[in-house]
Order: sequence, then C-alpha cells, then structure tokens
Amino acid sequence: MWKCPKCGCEFARDNQSHSCGEKPLTVREYIARQTVEMRPELHRVRDVLRATLPYAEEKISWGMPTYWQGRNLIHFAANKHHIGLCPGAEAVAHFAGELDGTYTYSKGSIRIPYGKVDVGLIARIAAWRLGGAEAR
Repeated sequence: MWKCPKCGCEFARDNQSHSCGEKPLTVREYIARQTVEMRPELHRVRDVLRATLPYAEEKISWGMPTYWQGRNLIHFAANKHHIGLCPGAEAVAHFAGELDGTYTYSKGSIRIPYGKVDVGLIARIAAWRLGGAEAR
C-alpha cells in the first residue's frame, strides 16, 4: 500500500494519480484546476453539453462534472492523456459503431484523447441520453 503524503489516502499502486484536498464545488472550478493544456478541450466538452442539455443541472458528482435532469445523464473527467466521457453502458453500446477505430471505450465510458474531441458526436450522445431508449 502507498499512502499519499499530502492527503493520507491509501492506494495499491505507488504514486497513484488522484486529487488531493478539497473537491471542486463547480464545473468551472473543476476545469480551472486542470493543466493549461487540458482546459480548452474540457471547455469544449462543457460547452457542447450545456448547449445540448440546456435544462440539465450542472454539478459535481463522484468528483466529476455531471449533467443531471431527473437522473444522471452524462459525466466527464480530465485524465492525463484523455477525457473520460461517461454516458452509461447503453449509450456506449448504441454509439459503438461511431466509436470503433477512433476511441477506446468500455462498458459505460469513452476515452477521448486530447486533440480528438468530436463535439458533434458528444452532442449526439448527450441528446440520446436525454431522450434515448433507456429514458422511456
């Protein structure tokens, strides 16, 4: 076990990447805490989600920017080499054909490398989450 000297959290791996200290209270604060290189693309993701989901509440949930409208619709998170977009397993399965060959993904999340943010795809995924099959 490795213990972070700053916050005291324990991890299985040495020097595990994590966020020390107080969690951000707003999405604006979350983005401001990221590196200068990451911020423009995080703002692009935020802007498209706000435009596509204008009535969704923007908040921090599970330490990530989250868009909530009666339920969690979509989350995103900054990582070292990619933005994690988390629309849920059904959305990832629905859009798998558009993701193959460009993005890696798992059951409920999509890894979007910096420099490869496709705002059109993100907008389609967010709109599908708002009115998609699992919402009916």
